[in-house]
Amino acid sequence: MDMIGEVPPLPHLFRHPIRATAWIVKTLFGLASLALLLAVIAAIPVINFLALGYLLEVEGRMGRTGKLRYAFPLLDIAPRFGAIVVGLTGWLFPLWLLTGMLADYELIAPENPATVNLARIHVVAVVLVTLHLILALARGGSLGCFLRPLKNATWLIGRLRRGDYLQTARTSVSEFFVALRLKHHFWLGLRGFLGALAWLIVPSGLYAVYSRAEQGGQLLVTFLGGLVLILVLAWVPFLQARFATENRLRAMFELRTVRELFTRSPFCWFIAILVTYLMSLPLYLFKVVLPPDDAMWGVTLVFIMSIYPTRVLAGWAYHRATIRSMRAWWWWRWTWRGLMLPLLFVYVFLLFFTQTFGEHGKRVLFEHHAFLLPVPF
Repeated sequence: MDMIGEVPPLPHLFRHPIRATAWIVKTLFGLASLALLLAVIAAIPVINFLALGYLLEVEGRMGRTGKLRYAFPLLDIAPRFGAIVVGLTGWLFPLWLLTGMLADYELIAPENPATVNLARIHVVAVVLVTLHLILALARGGSLGCFLRPLKNATWLIGRLRRGDYLQTARTSVSEFFVALRLKHHFWLGLRGFLGALAWLIVPSGLYAVYSRAEQGGQLLVTFLGGLVLILVLAWVPFLQARFATENRLRAMFELRTVRELFTRSPFCWFIAILVTYLMSLPLYLFKVVLPPDDAMWGVTLVFIMSIYPTRVLAGWAYHRATIRSMRAWWWWRWTWRGLMLPLLFVYVFLLFFTQTFGEHGKRVLFEHHAFLLPVPF
């Protein structure tokens, strides 16, 4: 399954400039479509477990293969989603403008002949655009399907003569959803969420206890919770990488194995930790004022684009450790371990203050979007 979505090699720029240009355009469009697809999914409650599952799938592929070209499992079908978004927008936007114009006409002069004629044009446009979009989706939803309405009409006539229109349309749509592997990614995301939550819930709860300066007991509990959270955050990225690589929930709790793997590639693990928390901390700024629910996908797009590279890097670091059979020198291990602890201390210290400006208050301390759902809620 790791071969699905493999990025094909780039053709030689000088020997095959046209093919190389086409490869670059197609790949960039696919990556943009992929980010948009994940952002839309991540903005929908419950459904956003699919986004987490996909990120874990990416991390698992990197953990198993260590090759970047396998880290885009939905890249084959993402351009189709992008084409559907572009096609629907291109046809529905003029229709939306026409609807707004008709509303203005009906408000100013509802009985005017121009208003009546515009209403008739609006009905015809709605019917034709709707039929065109249905046929474009039935043919496969490629960009060409949205640009050639006459071709869609001739295709429909041919299918009706053969009597296989419904079967062909059903097959085209079902193949798209089968390629998404919805059940696999949802189940992977749900288990990855529960496994990470099991590690993070207790120290996060202790860390969120403090509320008033005059209560020394709360301050002590918060301080102890912060210390425990530092230790947990040092291992959760690679526990989750191990789970994603082996697709076993029990792997999420094999701390001894992960600690042993750290000794084989401490520098790579330090880099993964550094990038993960550097990329995740600025995302808390997007929680100061959250947009309406229907515009949440714009924020989740930033979250996806920030978290995706950290998943790739964590999977790569895990793979590097698994292919090495010997431990690094003890001084090399303790050097990067010693640098990791103050890094995590600073992260946890800054994390404490996110509750003061985040729209969710103390709940921000429990969200941990780098390991749980890649969303601002």
